[in-house]
Amino acid sequence: MDEFHTSQPIFVQIRQRLIEMILRGTVGEGDPLPSVRQISADLSVNPLTVTKAFEALVDIGVVEKRRGLGMFVTQGARGTLLSHEREKFLKEEWPRIAAQIRALELDLKSLVSNIDATPEGPAK
Repeated sequence: MDEFHTSQPIFVQIRQRLIEMILRGTVGEGDPLPSVRQISADLSVNPLTVTKAFEALVDIGVVEKRRGLGMFVTQGARGTLLSHEREKFLKEEWPRIAAQIRALELDLKSLVSNIDATPEGPAK
């Protein structure tokens, strides 16, 4: 995994990486997630930091702890995450992006034509 940046707490960045794994289908519904110990060792972070990231996902209902077995992706997690992340984007990030679009006097046609030029390509 990549290095951490200082703009967000580490547990938030770990949570986001786990969310991306679920949204991209790297880990499917019903599948186990890597253990706290494994993630902690791989990223050289405190296990409590990883636990905090998992707890955030448990709180929104996309991960469940199975005693003695570990953490698992819940059924319907991808849909729940899509809804949660879209709402979060529209509330937290979109107002800033929209203001920047207006300030730069960009139009919809030029924005849409540049989607294919982004590293991840067009949305699916």
